[in-house]
Amino acid sequence: MRRLLQRPGSVDLAPYAAVAAEAGEREERMRGLTDAELAQAARDGRDDPAELCAAAREAARRALGERPYDVQLQGTLALLAGQVAEMATGEGKTLSGALAAAGYALRGERVHVLSVNDYLARRDAEWMGPFYALMGVSVGWVVQESTPDERRAAYGADVTYAPVSEVGFDLLRDRLATSPGDRVLPEPGVALIDEADSVLVDEAMVPLVLAGADDDAGSAPGYAELVRRLRPGLHYTTDDEARNVQLTQAGAHEVERALGGIDLYAPERLDTLTAVNVALHAETLLHRDVDYIVRDGAVKLINASRGRVALLQRWPDGLQAAVEAKEALEASPSGEILDSITVQELIGRYPVRCGMTGTALGVAGQLREFYGLEIAVIPPNRPCVRVDEPDRLYATAVDKDVAIVEEIVAAHATGRPVLVGTLDVAESERLAQRLRRAGVDCVVLNAKNDAEEAAIIARAGERGAVTVSTQMAGRGTDIRLGEGVTEGLLVIGTGRHHSRRLDDQLRGRAGRQGDPGRSVFFASLEDELVTRYAPDEKARGASPDDDGRIDGKGAHWIVGHAQRVAEGVDLEIHRNTWRYHHLINLQRRELLDARDRVLTGDDADTLMAERHPSHHAELVAAVGERAVADAARRLLLFHMDRCWAEHLAYLADLREGIHLRSLGRGLDPLIEFNSEAVPAGKRLLPDARDRAAEAFAALTVDGDGLDLAAAGVKRPSSTWTYVVSDNPFGSLDQRALRGLISMVRSRRR
Repeated sequence: MRRLLQRPGSVDLAPYAAVAAEAGEREERMRGLTDAELAQAARDGRDDPAELCAAAREAARRALGERPYDVQLQGTLALLAGQVAEMATGEGKTLSGALAAAGYALRGERVHVLSVNDYLARRDAEWMGPFYALMGVSVGWVVQESTPDERRAAYGADVTYAPVSEVGFDLLRDRLATSPGDRVLPEPGVALIDEADSVLVDEAMVPLVLAGADDDAGSAPGYAELVRRLRPGLHYTTDDEARNVQLTQAGAHEVERALGGIDLYAPERLDTLTAVNVALHAETLLHRDVDYIVRDGAVKLINASRGRVALLQRWPDGLQAAVEAKEALEASPSGEILDSITVQELIGRYPVRCGMTGTALGVAGQLREFYGLEIAVIPPNRPCVRVDEPDRLYATAVDKDVAIVEEIVAAHATGRPVLVGTLDVAESERLAQRLRRAGVDCVVLNAKNDAEEAAIIARAGERGAVTVSTQMAGRGTDIRLGEGVTEGLLVIGTGRHHSRRLDDQLRGRAGRQGDPGRSVFFASLEDELVTRYAPDEKARGASPDDDGRIDGKGAHWIVGHAQRVAEGVDLEIHRNTWRYHHLINLQRRELLDARDRVLTGDDADTLMAERHPSHHAELVAAVGERAVADAARRLLLFHMDRCWAEHLAYLADLREGIHLRSLGRGLDPLIEFNSEAVPAGKRLLPDARDRAAEAFAALTVDGDGLDLAAAGVKRPSSTWTYVVSDNPFGSLDQRALRGLISMVRSRRR
């Protein structure tokens, strides 16, 4: 019925429960087998779910000392069916995933277990290694420091654990390979995704980038010192949400004077206007210890959904450089984007996709819409007895902060462990200071010390422990209750997140495996969630008490409404970005197919012989057929890669400017984008072939053979990979346009 009505929800678990029960009936027989016989039973039963589960359960018991529960087998079966298994924190997702990965491997599939960071990839591969060995399945892992040979070996294993970003970076590097032997990634098989909702939804449209530097590349001027002298209210204003900033007339005059009397809004000064606006955004809207931290002399972005450093992540080059200038840091490398891929496109390459997480049902619609995935909500092994209290709402942020400290102090006095989830690094440190002034010692876990997270979380359930942390998603370590903790863990949220799933992930840290526990969220009408997404809503018939607390239903509705609006905005951004990337992906796929034929075949040599038969024959006579074919291949690959990099830059500029052109004309920006992007894409391959043929015609022989450098083949002097963080302020052109409109209006007055 759910499928008929197109309403996403949990799949029927009855068949999985029946298989798990049947596996239980075979358990005694499995225990009587030798290790070799057990591995053989797993291979023989790879197409029999009950036999496979029974063998895998016994292998886990022997190798790891952990006997999977029936509900863990149900999670395994959901994964083997190509679904997303929703399993609560502490219910053993890692083991269920290993059982499923082994099952796929025994069927002959190559499996990539994709995690959110290096730590989890290596930890889980090593942790589950004895189980895989007993099952006769090889396992490897890839982390950021892995060498090309180590990556090639890891990907050659039956099961490979890796951060999703590293797999994406390897794919981008493989796409620029000039020899088949340089590639490290095999053909994709099964993607088994840990923290599936985070990877498939929260980070789905994050571009992974391969950039290249040219020794001759220059740097753009910065305006950090200039904008630092500007005064708020006089020279610039920000909107109510503090998400946009724009120069006033006085500010524009001040900038023009400082730059030698230029006209900042002249058409030829658009680059200057944009650079000033970007510097102003960096100075006024991006905050240290909220949006980023400074560590080891570099700007490190903070992942908002995880509250920790976003490794290898950076803003688009202009904004990144502006923040580095603001902090008086050495500018990080900036160069041409050679290729990019979104996480969604990367996952879409795998014929089989499945995943596991604690909070999938909240994004069931998106998982179905974008990936065709259904959700299997696996029940806990023991019923959850955690008490989730209603939110406590306050009129002001100050009232809320006072109440939070009082709640923590009271709980700490009884010895009950407390986990406090904050929204950013700065808030976690401010709260820790207030607690220490109140006589409560606490441990802080945030982006500044995330390397210590496993040890900190492991102690968070001890009697009297108070742990103040940023977002708990993907921490990868359970909180076990210490001795004498009878009431369980108290989880306190200092504010609602932009997604209810993040709230649920924090709540889920209490009540693990049937443990007692309690959770409560504090919120205020001054919270950023409310002021940004429900700024015009008013508390309906509610007034605060003497402590500033509000009990009216209308006021509570506002917070939930703001969260729903935020989730809707995120979904629309996802859909819209996917629409733009869809065409680019199709064009890239066509180019890659042609490139692969050039890389592994004789397409390039044939082309050059057809275009310039006499010159081709002369070169063959001089250096031999093999050398000419290799030169032709390198020439064509180089120009295909150059044309694609130029095409990406063109599409980026096109998308930036398309809103300017469609604004006021009533045109659909996406239609306008496609109308120009499609013809440009059709010219890609012909242009690359023409350029390569022209270069081939000028190819000469020197003392070392064919002189490709003289023919213009110059690969980047260095390459690097990074993740582009979403620009929080809209496109550069949109920001420049807002400033221009504001300036025109102010001058008309």
